[in-house]
Amino acid sequence: MSAISLPRMRRGLIAAAAAAFVAAAALIAVMIPQPANAASLTRISDFGANPSNLEMYLYVPDNVAPEPAMVLGIHWCTGSANDFYNGTEWARLADQYGFIVVYPSVTRSSKCWDVASAASLSGTGSDSLGIKSMMDWTIAEYDVDTDRIFSTGISSGAMMTNVMLGVYPEVFEAGAAFSGVPYTCFRTTNGSEWNSECSQGQINRTPQQWGDEVRATNPGYSGPWPRVQIWHGTDDDVLFYQNFQEQIDQWTNVNGTDQTPELSDTPQANWNRTRYGGTGAQAPVEAISLQGVGHNLMANGMAAKALEFFGLDESVEPTSPTVSPTDPATTPTGGPTGGCSAAIKVVSTWNSGWQANVDVTAGSAAISGWKLTWTWPSGQTISSSWNAGVTSSGTSVTAEDVGWNGSVAAGQTRTSTWGFIGTGTAATPAVTCTPA
Repeated sequence: MSAISLPRMRRGLIAAAAAAFVAAAALIAVMIPQPANAASLTRISDFGANPSNLEMYLYVPDNVAPEPAMVLGIHWCTGSANDFYNGTEWARLADQYGFIVVYPSVTRSSKCWDVASAASLSGTGSDSLGIKSMMDWTIAEYDVDTDRIFSTGISSGAMMTNVMLGVYPEVFEAGAAFSGVPYTCFRTTNGSEWNSECSQGQINRTPQQWGDEVRATNPGYSGPWPRVQIWHGTDDDVLFYQNFQEQIDQWTNVNGTDQTPELSDTPQANWNRTRYGGTGAQAPVEAISLQGVGHNLMANGMAAKALEFFGLDESVEPTSPTVSPTDPATTPTGGPTGGCSAAIKVVSTWNSGWQANVDVTAGSAAISGWKLTWTWPSGQTISSSWNAGVTSSGTSVTAEDVGWNGSVAAGQTRTSTWGFIGTGTAATPAVTCTPA
C-alpha cells in the first residue's frame, strides 16, 4: 500500500523509542560467545511475489544445522534489516545454535510495517505476502525444517509478527512479540498505516472476539496454532500497556486456553511472567510484563528467554555452510601497522538523538583487547551503550571491550564491535585505539 506519513511528533517518539530498543536489545549479545566466522548478512534480490517492494536479507551461520530452523527478525518503525541485524543478538544466536535468520526490510518512507491494510491482514498482498515469499524461498533453498519456523520483532516488527502468525498459522511453530498489539488491532479503512485508537489501548475486545479475528482469516484450518510469547512494559507510551492483555486474550483464546495462568513467577526483578495452557518453557502462551518499563523494553536476558520459548536453545555441531559469502568483517582492510584503530559510524538519526556502531581494526599484529578514547566536538553525550564498558568525563569518552569482542585478527576489522545511542547532533570524532 502507499504509506501515509505519521504526524511529526508521533514519528519522532516512535523513532526515539525504536532506536532505544536497539541499544537495550544488543546488551544481550555480551552473553553470547563471538566465534570468528565467514558468515555475513546477504541481500537476496529475487525471492518471489513482492507486491510492496520489500527487501530480503539472509544470515546463514557457518555452523548451519542440517535441516535448520528459521527465524524471522522483523525491524521496528524507522529501522531496517541492517539495523535489526547490527542492533540485536539474533545473528550471534544463530552462530551458536545453527538456525537461519531472515531479515525483511521495509522500503516505504515511514519504514513501518503494513499491519493495517486488508491486503496485508489477509495475506493476499502487501507486506505479509512479501515476507511469506522470503520464507518460501529460504525453505526451498536451505531445506529448512518446516516444523521449526518462528518470528520475532520489536514494536512495528512485533505487530508484524502477530500479523504473520495470524495470517499463516500453518507455517509457524511460535512467535515472540516485544511491545506489539494484537492481530487486526491496527486495521484501518482509510488507507492510513497508523491507528491511534489501537496504539492508545482503546480497543478492548473479548478473548472470543480476538480469537475470532484469527479464525476468520483461516476458516478451513484445523491444525495446531502458533505458540506466542508476549513482552510489554507497564509504562509504554507508544503502544500502550493495555495491548499486553489484549494480546494475551487473543492468543489464549486461539490456543484453546482460558485467561487464568497455570504459572505465575518473577524470573528476575520487575519481570512478572505468566504461562497459560501449561507450566513449561514451551507453554501455548507466555506473557512477561515489565514493571516501570516503557516502550524501550529490550534488555539483557530476554533473547535467551525467547530462544528457550522457541525450543532452539540447543547448540549444534559445526558443519559447512550451504552458502559462504565473504564477510567484510573477516577481510583484511589494510589497517594500521601494529596497534589498532577504530571508527564511529552513524547508522540512524532522529529529532532527539542518534545511533552509532563502532568498528575496531587491528594492525599488523592480532590484538586481544582494546581501549578507545575520543573527545566530543560540542554537546554530544552517550545515553546508553552495549557491548563495551563506557565512561565519560565532560567531553572525554573512554570505552573498553567486554571480553568476547576484544580479539581482532591481524589486519582485520570487527564491524559493529559495539554501539551506543547519542544525544545532541550526530558526530564522528577521531578515535584513539590502544590495544590490550
